[in-house]
Amino acid sequence: MLTVEENQMLTQTGPGTPMGELFRRFWIPVLLAEEIPGADCTPKRLRIMSEDLIAFRDSDGKPGIIDAYCPHRGAPMFFGRNEECGLRCVYHGWKFDVNGVCVDLPNSPEGETYKDKVTITAYPAEEKGGVIWAYMGPADKKPELPHLGFMDVPASHRYVWRMEVECNYFQSMEGDIDSSHVKFLHSVLGSNSNNPHVKHRDADPDVLEGTVPEYVHLEDTDYGVAHVTVVNKGNGTQTVHVGSWLMPSFTLGTASEGVGQQNIRVPIDDEHCQFYRIRHDMNNPLTERELWECKYSEFVYPPLIPGTFTPAANKTNDYLIDRVVQRNFNYTGIRSFSTQDTALIEDQRGPVMDRNNEHLVTSDNAIIKIRRRLLGLAMDLREGKEPPTTSNPELYRRQSKFFDIPKGADVVQEAQAFMASTAK
Repeated sequence: MLTVEENQMLTQTGPGTPMGELFRRFWIPVLLAEEIPGADCTPKRLRIMSEDLIAFRDSDGKPGIIDAYCPHRGAPMFFGRNEECGLRCVYHGWKFDVNGVCVDLPNSPEGETYKDKVTITAYPAEEKGGVIWAYMGPADKKPELPHLGFMDVPASHRYVWRMEVECNYFQSMEGDIDSSHVKFLHSVLGSNSNNPHVKHRDADPDVLEGTVPEYVHLEDTDYGVAHVTVVNKGNGTQTVHVGSWLMPSFTLGTASEGVGQQNIRVPIDDEHCQFYRIRHDMNNPLTERELWECKYSEFVYPPLIPGTFTPAANKTNDYLIDRVVQRNFNYTGIRSFSTQDTALIEDQRGPVMDRNNEHLVTSDNAIIKIRRRLLGLAMDLREGKEPPTTSNPELYRRQSKFFDIPKGADVVQEAQAFMASTAK
C-alpha cells in the first residue's frame, strides 16, 4: 500500500505537482488527428492535466494547442474565428498563431506596438501516428517525439481509437499490469468458452483455466519497467508473456500474432483520463478481419455515444450488465472485454483510489514496482534529475509477446533474448 502522501503524489498531475511536472517532460497524445481534420477547421476544446486548452489547425494544416482563454479579458477562444493562420478571439479581435504569438490586436490604437508584448500560452504540437501530440513542459527541456512502433507505420497498418474514462489515469493503467485479473474478470463459463458472443478471440482457454500468471522477472529499465509472467499449462509447456511499461503512462500488449497493441493513458484531470488503444502491425496492413473486429465486434473497442468519447455502456447504466449472461455465459455479465475493465476501475472506492487501505499480494508485484518507479522519477525530477527517456526516444522501440516454451526451460533467459532482439 501507499501512504496518503504517496498516493497524492502518484495521482495528482495538475500544474506544479510533482507528477504533473514529470508528465510535462514527455510528449503525450491529446486527441486523435481526425478530431481537427483539416486546415482552418473548427477549434476543439481540450482538458489535459487540469489545464483547459483549445486545439486547432492553422491555414497550413499545422496543429496548435493554446490556452482556452484570451489573455485580454479571459474570453473563451473556443468561439474564435480560425482564419489566415491564426485563431481570432471574437470578443475583441485579438488573434494568435499556433506558437502563441499575437499577430493582430485591432481594438486599440496601440495595437501594432503592443501586440509584440502579448502572448497566449501555447504548447508545441505535432501529428504522428494518427494522433496529435503535445509537449507541455519547459521549452529548453523539449525532447524528440518517442519512437513508438505505431507511429512509424503506414496508416493502413494501424487502428487508432480513444475513449474517456471516469477515474484517475493510474487507476486505469493498473489494469494493464494486473496479471491475475484475466482469469476472473475476462473469463467465460464452462462449455461456453467458444461462444463468439462472450469470448475474446485472443484469450487462450488453457491460460484462462490454468493457474494465475506468476511474475518471474521485474526490472527497472531506462524506459520504465520490464515484466515477465509465466503460466504452466497442462500439456507440458509454459506460456510466457513479456511486457513493458513505458514512462510515463504507456503499456504494451499483444493483440494477435504479428499485431501489437499500444495502450496510453493521459490525465484529463485527477478524476478523469483519456484512454488510447492502438493496434498495429509493423510489417503488414491490418487484415479485413482485424479491422472488422476493431470497428464492429465491440469486444476490445466498445461502442461510443455518437459525437462523444464516452462508451455507450457506462457508469450511468451499470455498463449494461446482464445478470442472465453472468449466471450462464461469462463471469461478469458485461459484453465488451474493455468495458469489463472499465466497470471495475471507475469506482475503486471512487475515481481516485485510496491506496492506504488496500491489501496487496505477490500477483500485484508489477503494480508495486511501477508505482515505485513513477514516484522515484517524480522525486528525482524535484532534485533536478531528468527522466532518461527524454534524451533517448529510441528506448520506446519495444514489443510485447506471448509464446510457449517447454516446461523447465529458462523463462527469464528466453524473455531477455526477446527483449534484446526488439530493442535493436
